[in-house]
Amino acid sequence: MVWALVDDRPGNASQCLGVAEALGLGFQVKDLTYRAAGALPNAALGASFVGLTAASREGLTPPWPDVVVAAGRRTGPVARQIKRLSGGAALLAQIMFPGRPGIAEYDLVSVPHHDRVAARPNVMRITGAPHRVTEQALREAAAEWQGRLGGLPRPRIALMVGGSTRRRRFTEAMARQLGGAANALAATAGGALLVSTSRRSGPAAAAALVAEITVPSHIYRWGDGGDNPYAGYLGTADAVIVTGDSVSMCSEACTTPGPVYIYAPEALTAPKHGRFHQGLFEGGYARPLAGRLEEWRHESLNAAHDIAREIRRRIGA
Repeated sequence: MVWALVDDRPGNASQCLGVAEALGLGFQVKDLTYRAAGALPNAALGASFVGLTAASREGLTPPWPDVVVAAGRRTGPVARQIKRLSGGAALLAQIMFPGRPGIAEYDLVSVPHHDRVAARPNVMRITGAPHRVTEQALREAAAEWQGRLGGLPRPRIALMVGGSTRRRRFTEAMARQLGGAANALAATAGGALLVSTSRRSGPAAAAALVAEITVPSHIYRWGDGGDNPYAGYLGTADAVIVTGDSVSMCSEACTTPGPVYIYAPEALTAPKHGRFHQGLFEGGYARPLAGRLEEWRHESLNAAHDIAREIRRRIGA
């Protein structure tokens, strides 16, 4: 039996569920919500359910699982407590480094190369972030959205726009630069743009970007009503341009087999994100956004499959 510990952070949830689904063994979702104590350092929480609300604790009862998949620091104490209550039988597969306290209790800790975590026997290096955007999901999304995108010419270039982070700001000037570069790329190729902005883009920057687009396009701004075409854009695109501020979004873009270009101006790029981008470039998954659209292919990237394969090996499945 597999438990997926899913908390209230969408990025953590996507990574956790991506691995649980890739395992192919069936799993139960255990939704975690935290009370104020959940913000305490893991060193203070130890192996415990102390940081959880009463409702979350009620869902964590025997029979205990054979495998626990979790993501993020706050799930660490919960996963460790489940292992102890199982008599040490549960295999803990933790995504992202949970911190040093109790690190030896995790059977497998998956960390991106760019995070520079110290080598340990239970640490597995991955490229990018695991996620739920599979090749099958893209085929299904493409079938759903193909007719909804009208007669847009090809090549169709998906433009996936993130935005500001805690320490870096996606400015209107950056948005105009990105919108202009993407528009020029599509215009030169005689194609169209499929544009998706996010909550972090901000309304002013999103407006500045969209104002630069003159080629045939389908545009979905964050907050627009109706179905979100994110997966449909990826599934039907001949190439993808993605902002480099999100490891998850870049990783999802690299699931597609066609050209992937990363927009990462220095002012928007944290050092660890720069290392991540360089790894994608060296692995042949992506290239820096430059002047023209090129024809090239790459292997599909999703670390969820690598992690799932290692879990199955360890449990003999």
